[in-house]
Amino acid sequence: MIVVAGEALIDLKPVPSQNGFLLSPHPGGSPYNVALGIGRLGVPVAFLGRFSTDAFGALLQAHLRQSRVDLRYAVQGSELTTLAVVTPGPQGESFSFYAHHTAGTLLKPEDLPPALPQGAPLHFGSISLLLEPTASTLEALMRREVGRRLVSLDPNVRPFLIPDKEAYKERLRSWLTQSDLVKVSQADLDWLYPGHSVEQIARGWLEQGPQLVVATLGSAGALAFTQTQQVRVAAPQVAVVDTVGAGDVFMAALLVGLYRSGTTSRGQLNLLDLERLSSLLSFATKVAALTCTRAGANPPWQEEVM
Repeated sequence: MIVVAGEALIDLKPVPSQNGFLLSPHPGGSPYNVALGIGRLGVPVAFLGRFSTDAFGALLQAHLRQSRVDLRYAVQGSELTTLAVVTPGPQGESFSFYAHHTAGTLLKPEDLPPALPQGAPLHFGSISLLLEPTASTLEALMRREVGRRLVSLDPNVRPFLIPDKEAYKERLRSWLTQSDLVKVSQADLDWLYPGHSVEQIARGWLEQGPQLVVATLGSAGALAFTQTQQVRVAAPQVAVVDTVGAGDVFMAALLVGLYRSGTTSRGQLNLLDLERLSSLLSFATKVAALTCTRAGANPPWQEEVM
């Protein structure tokens, strides 16, 4: 199976009402969406994280189970569920996180399983690598498992949660040295390294540890880089309803494509040729495009993709 570690939270999104708007709860969190996408694409997947015992925690877990996600590595606590509040305004939407002492931020070393299935790829990402003590707990898990399995990373940068940009970039460099596969968005790179090209950054990252770096470019498609190959694919043209979760679902499809091709180790990433890389990116962009045709982070099922 694939194991996805990180945060699960509730997005409170505005819906119109007579008094302006109401906030509607939606399951979310970048790693959560990745696990959801993998499960719906029919590949065995388990989620590793901490859930609240409150009603939102129950909703999050039920949604994963309905999408064929294994919860054997999930733990529970009495703390409240992390909330991300989306507020409309004249300059567009703004985000507020209610994450202090919430369940998803309190994953501790003793919550980690003593072992994971042999050879199972392990994915990390997003705000779970920022908020303590979960961040340090997952970093310890990354250090423990590097070299034992394929380690995947999507930093999914959230600038409003990063008070010190240089300190974050230094932490990111430590993750890169332990990651085999890194997926990043154009927006992430523009914030991290303004004025630098995607190719320049990707080539630099490949020297630090990863064997495969993938950059998503929104409607312009995606790029993949290895030490010997570079591939670009276009994004399918669709009627976009909502781009929420598209990057997470791209990551899910990327892991599914690698898993189904038997590419589940660091060494095997080096063997990807142009044809296989192109096929992998085309599949991931297709699944992400399907997600954009519906509201919210609502990944397609395998039957829809076929």
